[in-house]
Amino acid sequence: MVQYLLMVSSQVGTMFIMMAVGFVLAKLGKLTPASIPQLTNLLLNAVLPCMLVDSLQIERTPALLGAMGYTSLLVAVLYLLYCLLSMPLFRRQPPATGKALRFGVLYGNVGFMGLPLVQMVLGDHAMVYGVINLIIFNIYNWSQGVVLMGGRKQVSLKQAVLNPGIIGTITAMVLFLCGITLPPMVGNAVSFLGSMNTPLAMVIIGAQMASADWKAVFRNRSILAAALLKLIAMPLLTALVLYPIHPEPDLYCTLVLLVAVPTASITAMFAQRYNQDVATSAQLVTFTTLLSILTLPCMGVLAAVLSGAA
Repeated sequence: MVQYLLMVSSQVGTMFIMMAVGFVLAKLGKLTPASIPQLTNLLLNAVLPCMLVDSLQIERTPALLGAMGYTSLLVAVLYLLYCLLSMPLFRRQPPATGKALRFGVLYGNVGFMGLPLVQMVLGDHAMVYGVINLIIFNIYNWSQGVVLMGGRKQVSLKQAVLNPGIIGTITAMVLFLCGITLPPMVGNAVSFLGSMNTPLAMVIIGAQMASADWKAVFRNRSILAAALLKLIAMPLLTALVLYPIHPEPDLYCTLVLLVAVPTASITAMFAQRYNQDVATSAQLVTFTTLLSILTLPCMGVLAAVLSGAA
């Protein structure tokens, strides 16, 4: 168990070192506020889809197809449970703040931080579970998440389907299900671009953290409460719900790790778009990202112990 804790801590520490690079570059003015959205667009529109496609360039087997279907059902039920349990949260806060906090508790940084962490800790073979999780995440995020932040009238099927994460996933799934292997020249290019996901995502997150108002973050008790729910309560709930079901260890650990990641940066983007509390959203993203350096290794070890992997 100690060895597993050290391994997860080492991987999380590696990610934070890469974040520190972005933080320092932003503080020195080498990464400007104008350049961060451009890097984010590169990540969303090219690097993340390539990573998804590359992760599913694997042999299709009946056992793997069954595991993917089982994972889809499991993740969909888990997100439904999260949504139901979050409904009473932060009702005493102003509506704009309460909605932002509930969204931040529900939706974690699955694409930018979760998938790289799964790849580093569990290996490439577990990425198929991460990809399935990202599909369900996007469906809920662009449906329930939009309803939460903007109301039912804001829900758009086009936005839910035509976003880079879903397009990349659909492309990856079509190639996988049809048994199509990319030609070496194309496959190598896709693989090289996909390998940029972890370092580029971490640098962007670090640069975003450089502009945070840290005094305001630590003074806000509601942010602390939301952070504890996101980083501790939700992964514990997931671990306990999954324990009687006994999914195979890699799937169990993947699902717990992906729900234990910090609040998604899209929280602040949605708050801006739908006129909710942008400042609180950004502070929650920043605080959970910082705090996760302590909580992620603990949740990783817990998942490993309960699943029998450690």
